[in-house]
Amino acid sequence: MTSLMLIAVDLVAVVVLAYALYFRRHRRRDLVTAFVVVNIGVLAVTKVLASAEIGMGVGLGLFGVLSIIRLRSSEISQHEVAYYFASLAIGLIAGFDTLQPLLSISLIALILTMLAIVDSPMLLSRARQQSLRLDRAFIDESSLRAHVEQLLGGTVKVMEVTELDVVNDTTTVDVRWHRPDSSSRVYAPQSDEQSNYAQYQTAVRNSLRQDASAQR
Repeated sequence: MTSLMLIAVDLVAVVVLAYALYFRRHRRRDLVTAFVVVNIGVLAVTKVLASAEIGMGVGLGLFGVLSIIRLRSSEISQHEVAYYFASLAIGLIAGFDTLQPLLSISLIALILTMLAIVDSPMLLSRARQQSLRLDRAFIDESSLRAHVEQLLGGTVKVMEVTELDVVNDTTTVDVRWHRPDSSSRVYAPQSDEQSNYAQYQTAVRNSLRQDASAQR
């Protein structure tokens, strides 16, 4: 009876995790299927291992190998990795019959609650991370910061140049920045240098378009 109850709790928990939390916030359908299948698979294997004469260390090692292979098979974000491990942990907890039912249910509820809080859109809603490829080689960091802040319309907190190509006149930068409040957002006028550079870019684009039209 306890085992059936924990299986029912696990099914409810994975539906809440995959649909109520993840899909409503991130809208990625393929990972919803992955979260549910990983959870049910871990639950089933845990039940089998619990009733078989095999060390739990071997079973946990298999879980680790399978999860690493799956996570390395495609590029996913860090918060999606967190959902993966939450799904795996819920299935593992529900699969143990040796734990007290109340303790198992409490741990599952704790995982879902913390996941709902830390992945809430209201938490750190102004914080952003973005990788930019600029069509200009910036040697001076202060000029680069000013240009990025003007481009994003926010305040740059951390900035790291990942690639600087002086030959092709490009800069690739990873930026952590804060989006300003909509009520206090102020658009600063462009400086003369930025304005001249923008006009230069527009002229180059128009020239390329004219050449492409002439070739046709």
